Amino acid sequence: MLSIQNLTLQYGGKHLFNDVCCRIGDQDRIGLVGVNGAGKSTLLRIMSGADESGEGFVTRARYVTIGYLPQETPPAVAGRTLYQEAETAFSGVIALQNELEAIAEEMSSLDSKSDEFTELLKRHGEIQHKLEQSGVFQIRSRIEKVLTGLGFKKTDFEKDCLSFSGGWLMRLMLAKLLLLEPSLLLLDEPTNHLDMETLTWLEEFLQSCKGAMVVISHDRAFLDNVTNITWELSKGRLTAYKGNYSKYIAEREKRIEIQKAAYDNQQANIQQTMRFVERFRAKSTKASQVQSRLRQLERMEKIELEEPERNISFSFPPAMPSGKLAVSISNLTKSYDKKPVFNGLSFDLMRGDKMAVVGVNGAGKSTLLRLIAGMERPDSGEIQLGHNVKPSYFGQHQTQELNSERTVLETLLETAGPEMTITHIRSLLGAFLFREDEVDKKVKVLSGGEKSRLALARMIATPANLLLMDEPTNHLDMISQEILQEALRQYDGSLIVVSHNRYFLDGFTGKTLDISNGLGSVFSGNISEYLEIIHNSLPDTGETGQEAFSQGKGDIEAGKTGKNKGKEARQVQARLIQERSRALNPLKRQNIALEEEIAAMEARKTALEQAMADSNLYADTNAFLQLNNEYKALQTDLERHYAKWEGIQAEIEAIEADYKQKGL
Repeated sequence: MLSIQNLTLQYGGKHLFNDVCCRIGDQDRIGLVGVNGAGKSTLLRIMSGADESGEGFVTRARYVTIGYLPQETPPAVAGRTLYQEAETAFSGVIALQNELEAIAEEMSSLDSKSDEFTELLKRHGEIQHKLEQSGVFQIRSRIEKVLTGLGFKKTDFEKDCLSFSGGWLMRLMLAKLLLLEPSLLLLDEPTNHLDMETLTWLEEFLQSCKGAMVVISHDRAFLDNVTNITWELSKGRLTAYKGNYSKYIAEREKRIEIQKAAYDNQQANIQQTMRFVERFRAKSTKASQVQSRLRQLERMEKIELEEPERNISFSFPPAMPSGKLAVSISNLTKSYDKKPVFNGLSFDLMRGDKMAVVGVNGAGKSTLLRLIAGMERPDSGEIQLGHNVKPSYFGQHQTQELNSERTVLETLLETAGPEMTITHIRSLLGAFLFREDEVDKKVKVLSGGEKSRLALARMIATPANLLLMDEPTNHLDMISQEILQEALRQYDGSLIVVSHNRYFLDGFTGKTLDISNGLGSVFSGNISEYLEIIHNSLPDTGETGQEAFSQGKGDIEAGKTGKNKGKEARQVQARLIQERSRALNPLKRQNIALEEEIAAMEARKTALEQAMADSNLYADTNAFLQLNNEYKALQTDLERHYAKWEGIQAEIEAIEADYKQKGL
């Protein structure tokens, strides 16, 4: 379908691509991954034909049609409605329809026995056949399906394109690509600007699409669900792995282990050869052997270990003590231009709770965080922070609020507390990859990823025990996201986070707040458990997209009866899932902690056994007795830990079996 041979592209002294070769087959679903700046978007543009390939060859089969979605927001098309712009995806079919109508009109004025009439009749038949094959009569239903699936309402169809924001215009561009059904889709961050419900719909749609695709995304769950091959772009080279992102991570670790073993083996051979050379270099009888060994070394293809990419590394400072209640929201209302956002929103967040906020775009997720942070005031209702609760806010557009004329160091000095010295601030910036002279860069020359890292560093520099984070993973590559995820998992304060990145949220959240129609519903569990509840509650209407998704949530919240007994059953199942999570999660956390303790004790036991195997130990009676006593105590302690682990594991299995009998 498409192949790239010996692609080399250099900017200054840096190789963006160094002899890259790859091939895309008809059914390949490829996830293109790599750190920010690795060249992923550039490679996609080259494949689409939007950029020159430099040195190398890009070959496309004649039958290939390419649909390319860039990261940049497209310009709005004035004078066209949303529906008319989506309809341009079928411009070829519509042109044939117009031609068919023109031919029919012309034929009506001709003699049916004339040669001209015969020629037009033949052309009329050809066009009719093409239109029947094109599915022209399903165009409207297909457009409606895709537009509503991507979050547009039917009332939006007649609105001018100029009335939509950049995020909605990106959805429109994506809709046109999906309607075109190209043989190769090239998608650069297609999940940007999508809420959870739309993202779920897009995954299902792409899974059912025919043809090939290459996807760049920082959403691990999305890549896992839609790809079956992973391309890693690192330091100018491209490596292909079979499987989705999670399988790629596992395979990559194995490959690095094998490479390290081969490297160690080769280094040992080199050292052995050099010892032979040094030992016999001066002996004339060994001269030919010495030269032979040296020639072997020269011909040897040296194995080079991959240097790890630079990654951020940090942890949040300990949260200051606070009351049991972190924040309480009661009967909150908020409107913009007489359009209600919240209409009686209420919920409580306790100390240590980590809650994800979900809802369609425009539901008020970002507004809620700004209200809690005190950046906006509600129309009515109450926002009560708990005793000694200090919030810290990271906004979705926080990078735009950085002073472009300040340096990196000055930006942190502005907000850091008095307890942070210059050394502490430089250390924090170093953890976010701003090292040495990089702290003197002005904000205006930083990339999007660098600005996001700086904004996060500024947030951490301010001590807080309630973090309010709006899309914190924007512009962060996959590895940096995982480091941030781990830091948030270990954070001992409270947290409210807005994000559509499911894998990221699953790593540390234990509650989910769904905002819909101005109200909120709190679910116990992470995003995956929440989506499972909603999926099990979807109505059996055959509908797809946000309407069905929202109906599923409504069924849970309303508790409908009568003809909806099937939905009641799904609600019971949803409650059972929540109960199972509440019962299992503490036990699983205990077992994880026990397994870590057992691993440390096993390591110490092995070290003691090695020490006691040394015959010289027995010459020192006191040392032997000390080690022997420690060994016996450790064995006893290990047995207790194993017994406790087995007891908890048995309890977990019993709970799982019990809920399995209940239909889970």
